[in-house]
Amino acid sequence: MSILRFSHLGICVSNMERSLHFYRDLLGFRYVSELNVAGEPANTLLQLQDVKLHAAYLERDGTRIELLHFASPATEGEDASRPFNRSGFTHLSLRVEGLEALLKELAQAGVRVLEDTNVYNPQFRAGAVLITDPDGALIELVEAPGDPSAPPGS
Repeated sequence: MSILRFSHLGICVSNMERSLHFYRDLLGFRYVSELNVAGEPANTLLQLQDVKLHAAYLERDGTRIELLHFASPATEGEDASRPFNRSGFTHLSLRVEGLEALLKELAQAGVRVLEDTNVYNPQFRAGAVLITDPDGALIELVEAPGDPSAPPGS
């Protein structure tokens, strides 16, 4: 038995249309498909009761995300980012070109740009800044020379 491949990363969202607009229209993820599930076997798999779930799949650069909106049980949590030192998922990272222009465009579209995280590393000739999705999940935008699939400076 072996693991065949990466499948997707799930992101719970409080408003599907708002999140689709963000990931698809602003970050360039391509819509793939969607599904609605209710009851079993979702209740057992997700360890929840009375599941009514709408999922949308989007893809970019071979990476698939699954946006999960729960009609039941209701989405929990607040629109707050997780600290980087909290165990578990911390952020998505995207390599970009023209970081400053992109930040202006995203801010005009209502995206929360965490201006106090905007940094530049002269050693790697790389800049980075954090933005949040509509529910507060952190997204790192990195501009650096070289192979976009490799970490800056490698």
